[in-house]
This record gives sequence, C-alpha cells and structure tokens, in this order.
Amino acid sequence: MSDKKVKVAQVGDLEEGQMKSFEVGDGNKILLSKIQGAFYATGATCPHYGAPLERGVLSGERIVCPWHHACFNAKSGDLEEPPARDSLASFEVKIEGDDIYVMIPEEFKGSRTPDMVSYDPGSENRSFVIIGAGAAGSMAAQTLREDGFKGQVIMLTHEDRMPYDRPNLSKDYLQGDAKEEWMPIRDDDFYNKYGIEVLRKKHVTGIDIKNREVSVASGDSIKYDRLLITTGGEPRKLDIPGADLQNVFTLRSYDDCDRIIAAAENASKVVVIGASFIGMETAFSLTKRKLKVTVAAPEKTPFSHVFAAEVGELFRKKHEDIGVQFRLGESVTEIEGDGKVKAVVLESGDRIEADMVIMGVGVKPSSEFLKGLELESDGSLKVDEYFNVTEDVFAAGDIASFPYWYNGDIIRIEHWRTAEQQGRYAAHNMLDKDKPFRSIPFFWTAQVGLQFRHVGYVRDWEDVIVKGDVSKGSFLLFYVKNNRVQAASGIKYDKEIDAVEELMRRDRMPSADELKDGSIDLLELVRK
Repeated sequence: MSDKKVKVAQVGDLEEGQMKSFEVGDGNKILLSKIQGAFYATGATCPHYGAPLERGVLSGERIVCPWHHACFNAKSGDLEEPPARDSLASFEVKIEGDDIYVMIPEEFKGSRTPDMVSYDPGSENRSFVIIGAGAAGSMAAQTLREDGFKGQVIMLTHEDRMPYDRPNLSKDYLQGDAKEEWMPIRDDDFYNKYGIEVLRKKHVTGIDIKNREVSVASGDSIKYDRLLITTGGEPRKLDIPGADLQNVFTLRSYDDCDRIIAAAENASKVVVIGASFIGMETAFSLTKRKLKVTVAAPEKTPFSHVFAAEVGELFRKKHEDIGVQFRLGESVTEIEGDGKVKAVVLESGDRIEADMVIMGVGVKPSSEFLKGLELESDGSLKVDEYFNVTEDVFAAGDIASFPYWYNGDIIRIEHWRTAEQQGRYAAHNMLDKDKPFRSIPFFWTAQVGLQFRHVGYVRDWEDVIVKGDVSKGSFLLFYVKNNRVQAASGIKYDKEIDAVEELMRRDRMPSADELKDGSIDLLELVRK
C-alpha cells in the first residue's frame, strides 16, 4: 500500500513550540508540532481515553495529554509517561516551499503498541518476578519488554482476573456506564504475544531473600533473579461494632465493586463512611443508581487534609445539589443490624437508616507477607530513588515510601498514575539503567460534573495563590511552602495544570512571589 500525500498546513501556521491538529481525510486527524524549526506529525488523540492532544502542552519534545497527563515524544510518538499504554503513530513530513505535507497510510491508525520484544530463553535465562498485577506491576511488565528484556516475566496476582483499569471501578463501572469489556488494560493476546505470564489466584505467603524464592499459599515456590513488589494497598476497615454485618463493603477490587452493584439492586439507602476521593466518587456513582446517599466522616470538609477547604466545599455543594446528604465532623461509632445492616450510629447518638454501608476510610500497604524485609511504621517498604529495596528486590506503587526529589521528603502516594510511573522506573532499574525517579505526582477525579486535576505533593502548605473562582468551579490554585510552589490544582485549567507539571519536572517553576505578581504566562514559559 502506498502512502497518500496530504497537504495539512503552511510553515507560517505554527509558531515555535506549538502544536495543532489537522484533518487528513475520512475524519482522521494528525497532530503537527514545530520543534527547533522542524515539523513532526503524530496521532492527534491520546490512546488512553481519547483526549485531543492539541489541548495539552508541548514541552520541548514532550506532548502532555490535557486529561490524565500521559506523555509522548513529539518526534517519534513514543510513550514516555503513563497512564497511556500505547505510543502515538508517527508520520513522515515533507516541506515543499511554504506547504507542509504529511504522508498518510491507506489504513490510518493514530496509535500503536510500543516496540517490544518477547520471551526468548535462548538469549536470556534470567527470571523477573512481579508480585501484583495492578498499575505498577502491569506497567513494569510492559516496560521490561520495551527495554529489550527477553527473559521470563511472571506476574503473580491473588485475583482471578487479568490486569484491569482500577480507577474506573468507583466511576463509570460503578455507575453502570462502563461495559465489562472496557475494563481490562490489555487483552489476553497482548500477554501471550510478548510472553508475559500472569499467574492468577496466587496468594503470596512469603519471600526468601537469601534463596531468591517467592512462596505461595499452594505450597509452591517460584524462583527469581530479580523481584518487584507491587502489591499495592488494602482497604482499612473501622474497628467498630457491626463492621462485619452483611452489606458492609469496602471498594478496592473488581469483585468488591461487583458485590456493591449486586447489593444496590435491592437497596434504597446507603451510608458512605469517609469523605475521601474513593468515598466521594462512590457517593456520586451510587446516586446514578437512584440510591439515597449519606456521607458521614469526622472531617469538617471533604478532602480537607489534601486540598484547600474551598475545594472540599465546592464538591460538597455539588453533591448536595443532586441529593447527597452529609454528616461531617462526627465519627461513626457503630453499625446496627440483625445479620444485615439497618443503620449507622454517629458519636452524637444520631442514627442514619441504611441498608448498605461503604467504608472509604483509606488504605494500608499490603505487606503482611513480607517477613524478611524491614517495614516502615505504616507497613510500607522504603525504597531509594531507583525503587531498590535491597539486593535484587525492588518495590513500587502504593507499597513504596520513596524519596521525592522535588522537596526532599520521604513520601508514599496512593494514586494510579504515580504507581504506573513508579512501575515504569522500577523496570528500567531492574535492567540496570540507573534512572532516578524525577517525575511529578498527578491525580484526577471526575464527579458531579467536575473534572478536577491536581499535580505535585504538599502537606502543611503555608499559602494558597488563587486564580479564578473556586465557588464557581473554574479555578487554579497554587499551594506554597517556603515561597516555592509545591502543588497546584484546578478545574477548567487543564492546560495550565499540564504546564505546571512540566515546569516542576524541569525545575523551572516560578516562585510564589513571581506568580503573585501576575506577569508570568505559564503556557508561554513551558514552550521555552
């Protein structure tokens, strides 16, 4: 098949450091980028969830998605940062006079599977074992193959499922808007093609560091040359009377979500304990199933420990507008019922009738099986900037406490994209690439019509710089400590949030004083 030569623009249509999408026929689009005077063409939509990439930012050679911050190389289309798993297709560009042409194949595809190798024991006899098949583990397995590792790659998961899109559980899947076939991260053919073994229903019971073995509940042991621990977290449950009653749930796994959906069919009133991300998303999703929802939590406002109070108040108001009730500033002391939930009791003595209860009170690292490794006080594993725990053992994701290069703190983050980023870096370093972790955390939530983005990490901020109006749901907040922007969050400022992440990653973020001055154009600065 011969490529079709399509005129898309003229050389004066793009400024340096700019990208634009152009139609190339049959409804297809390419993204044209101008970098150091040269033009490059890639697919125009993010392979993760279809975001239009021209609404993101071009930072040097890096394209940043406006929705969930997947990153791609603008010259090659190669995947650089998750949550996308595929790369962008790239297309040949020709300049004739002032006209720009792009060579379009007859069968147009805007994305592609990254270049990867498969299992070849004849050329590599080492075995890399990954405990856990969530965000970090599945991303690490793919990255090992991208990096050219041809040895054995084994993922162990206690679930009876292939890796799936966990963030969707509390969102579209719980609402009933996501089909079951949308949930797997990859189809089975992918794992078969690239020789990635996913061993399901494998409950790991221990690790023998000296003999490099992983033990599972069946009594079997699996040898490894290098090990990556990505077991993530497990939901906390309140230690209160009635916590073990029927129809008391936590939401972490696919099976958890299916049980909640089944119970919701015969329920009318639900109490969500906790005003965290998972609690608030769950509350919203259950309103879509026509349930009467009450959120009960000890904090005064939702998200109060991680965001400015005005943000929590905005979400609370939007939830109340659709009928969600709140009992904040009070702890739940008991769940009443006769085998099955009937009510939740608050410390004031007030009772809230319920026939379902969802506990969204946080997670703890899933690390009880780790007898031979030293754990932090919260049960996590402390890693270095390469995600190394000890000789030939690595850890990534929710289970890992890591040095955050941007502020020097040792932190642990329970976000999907961060876990994927860490799994990718851990895989690089399992292959001795010596790549220190220099990414910036990013989190998103979608609920009650709000698309909220947060980049960076900070606790105990000293000041908040506000652009826009939080109460109207259109704002950009900068969280400041020691005159340095540590994090930013916003709604309807997706492009600016992209720019902040890149400026932080490149250590070029303006100071708080410069931002207060109002003369800084973040979008212009990130292009330089």
